[in-house]
Amino acid sequence: MVIPYQASHVLTDRLLHSWVRCNRKAWLDRYGDQTSRLWSAHRSLELDHQQKSLSELIPGKPGKGISACEEGLEGVMGLRLKGIGPSEELLEAHPPLLQRIAGTSCWGEFVYRPVIARQGRKLTRDHKLTLSLLGLLLEQLQKAPVPFGIVISKIHTGLEHQTISLHQANLQKQLKNSLLKLNADLSRSEPPPLTLDRRKCSLCSWRGLCNIEAATTGNLSEVSGIGSKRKQILQAVGISKVHELAIADPIALGNSLQHFGEQHGQIAEQLVAQAKVQDKGLTERINYAEAIPELKQAPGVLLYDIESDPDIHDDFLHGFIRLNREANGQWDLKRAKYHPILALHEHGKAICWKRLKKKLTIYKDWPVLHYGETEEISLIRLAQKQGTNEKELEELKHRFIDIHARLRMHWRLPLNNYGLKVVANWTGFEWRDKGVDGARALLWWRQWRDAENQTNRRAKRLRYLLKYNQDDCLATWAVTQWLLNQDSV
Repeated sequence: MVIPYQASHVLTDRLLHSWVRCNRKAWLDRYGDQTSRLWSAHRSLELDHQQKSLSELIPGKPGKGISACEEGLEGVMGLRLKGIGPSEELLEAHPPLLQRIAGTSCWGEFVYRPVIARQGRKLTRDHKLTLSLLGLLLEQLQKAPVPFGIVISKIHTGLEHQTISLHQANLQKQLKNSLLKLNADLSRSEPPPLTLDRRKCSLCSWRGLCNIEAATTGNLSEVSGIGSKRKQILQAVGISKVHELAIADPIALGNSLQHFGEQHGQIAEQLVAQAKVQDKGLTERINYAEAIPELKQAPGVLLYDIESDPDIHDDFLHGFIRLNREANGQWDLKRAKYHPILALHEHGKAICWKRLKKKLTIYKDWPVLHYGETEEISLIRLAQKQGTNEKELEELKHRFIDIHARLRMHWRLPLNNYGLKVVANWTGFEWRDKGVDGARALLWWRQWRDAENQTNRRAKRLRYLLKYNQDDCLATWAVTQWLLNQDSV
C-alpha cells in the first residue's frame, strides 16, 4: 500500500498519542485499512477510567463547546481546538475537559486549563506531550497563557492530582521535535518498520496486521526471550532474522554478545535453541525427569486463576476448579466443578481470605495448579497480611505448582511466547468466547460494578466474566494434561 503524503493533513492529539506509543501505529491510524483493525478492550478501559476521574473532579454536568467557555462554566467538554504548531503545522485536539481557574482571558475574568486522566500508576511522556499540545492550542483560543495543566486519576481513596508546568523549555522542545517527527513519519509512502519493543502490541488495534508481518518476515521479535534491547544487540552482530539466529553457532554468538554484557553472552545458547524450534516448527525436550511428579499420588487438584486490576493491585476474582482423580487413576474432567470467589471491596480482605482459606482447607491434600507466578504471590501476600503463621504459609507454598515454570523447565515449543493463551491454543484448547483477554474481563468487572440498577446487564457481565475465568482454569489443565501425556509416552 503506497499513500502519497498530503501537506494539508492536520496533526491531531490522537495521532500524537498513537505516535508516542508507536510511530507505525500513527501511520496506520491515518492510512491503514480500517477493516484490518481488531477491537481492544484497552481503549474502553481508558475511556471508562477517564469518565470516572473527570466526574470526580467536576461532579456537576460540564458545559459543552465554545458557548460553555463564553459563559464561564466550571467545566467544559466537547470542544475542538484548532491552531498552528511551533513549526507552522496545522493542529487539532479534543481536550477531555477544560477546568475554569482564576485569570483573564478573551471571555472575561477567568481562564481555562486542560485536564486529562491517567490510567495506571505512572505519569508518562505521552501525558506530558498531550497536555503540552492542549495548552498550546488553548492559549491561541482564549488569548491567555496556560502555564499549567493537570493529570488526574480516580483511586479508591479519592482523586490523585499531578500539576504539569507547560511552559518549561524542555517540554516545549519535546513537543516541537515530536510534531516534526510525527509529520515526517506521516509523510512516508509506506508504514514505518515494526517497533522494537512489541510487548505492548497486544493492546493495539493493529496487532493482527503487525503480527502477520512479523511472522512472515522472520522478525527477531517473534523469538521468545528477545525484547527490544536484545534485538538491537543481535542486529549489531549481524543477525536480523529468526532463521539467521537458528543456524548461528551458539558458542561464537555467546562470545560476540559477551561484549554487550555477561548476561547476553550466557543466554546465547538458549536463544539459538529457541529460534531453532520455531524455525523448524518442532518441540524439544530439555529435561527428561517427570514434569509434575506431585500428581502421581494426588487424590485431586485445584486449578486456580485470578482476575485482577493491575493498576490498583485489586484481585477481584479468585476462580477454582475442583478436579477429582477417579479410582482407575484418570482425571474426571467431565464432573469438574467451578467455584468462583468474588473479592468485593465492601467485604474487605479479611472476608476474602476467610473464604479462600476454607476452600483450601477442605481440599488440604490437593495440589494447587496455576499458570505463572501471579496466583501464588498474590495468595501468599494476602495470607501474610491476614496474620497467617509461618508454618501454615510454608504448607501453602508447597501446594502450589506453577505449570508455566514446569513447562519452561522441561520443553522448548515452537511458539513466540509461552503465555497461557498461546500455549493452551497450541495444545488444542479453545476459549468459548473468541478474542477475550484479561483486559476484556476487567472491563466486564467494571461494568458489573457500575450497573447496580440494571439487573439483566449486571447478570450478563458477571456471566461473561465467570465463563472466561473458568476457561482460564481449564486452559491451565490443558497444558498440564499435555505435560502428563508427554511423560507417559
